[in-house]
Amino acid sequence: MKPPPFIYRAPTSLAEALSLLREHGEDGKVLAGGQSLVPMLNFRLLRPSVLIDINRVPELTGIGATGFGLRIGALTRHRETAGSALIAAGFPVLTEAMTHVAHLTVRNRGTFGGSLAHADPAAELPLIAILLGAHMTLARAEGSRRLPADKFFVSALTTALQPDELLVAVDLPALPPRTGWGFAEFARRHGDYALAAVGVTLRVQEGVARDVRIAATGVGDTPLRLAAAEQELDGQHPSDGALDRAVAALRAAIEPNGDLNASAAYRRHLAGVLARRAVTAAWERAAA
Repeated sequence: MKPPPFIYRAPTSLAEALSLLREHGEDGKVLAGGQSLVPMLNFRLLRPSVLIDINRVPELTGIGATGFGLRIGALTRHRETAGSALIAAGFPVLTEAMTHVAHLTVRNRGTFGGSLAHADPAAELPLIAILLGAHMTLARAEGSRRLPADKFFVSALTTALQPDELLVAVDLPALPPRTGWGFAEFARRHGDYALAAVGVTLRVQEGVARDVRIAATGVGDTPLRLAAAEQELDGQHPSDGALDRAVAALRAAIEPNGDLNASAAYRRHLAGVLARRAVTAAWERAAA
């Protein structure tokens, strides 16, 4: 299999990359890690006339603390994200999620921003972005804008990025002190996309759960924040029947698709099982 012919451009600055995107618009395609793009080119699912390789743009890499949390450059490799001491200290749920992302070869090339921009409905990083309330910085030649994660993901493999825009960085707001977390995923094989995955953060205050956040992937066209399930847990102790009600609310709120890997009914059941595990783990960590 070979890709269709294209012109190859390799900008060395963000300004040059954005200028190329403005020039070529929908005829251009951005190459970052290439772990999703290259197979799609080889299968002729995409036919861009220009490939814009951003791997030589230094402004797009790095992980750094900010006044309100953490900023991750869009070109940061998965292996860097997985091994970051800053992320492990402030966002251990992301570190845990990274252990489920693909395989070593893919993690060496795949990028944080590339996974988000690809927006696979069963990928881990879009789930984490929704769970943690991430904000995306999108740049074009004329300026930039910020979007919350829940406005960034539109549908399966579709985001709010315009043809002349580039995702340049992702900001994660700091979690409150003593926040517990849980992440649970099930895939047919390690490294495969999830049949379903659930992430949870919460605090324990005066013996009950507070600031509950629950998000899931693999159960819809985009990662989902499960507000109804959160409400069942907020202000409650999980052993008081609240966890059962939260799991029921989660299952009622999702509309998973069935495919050759799992039926919709199986994914709905699985999401509830994973949510129970993730909530329990988050509670134990927060109460420790």
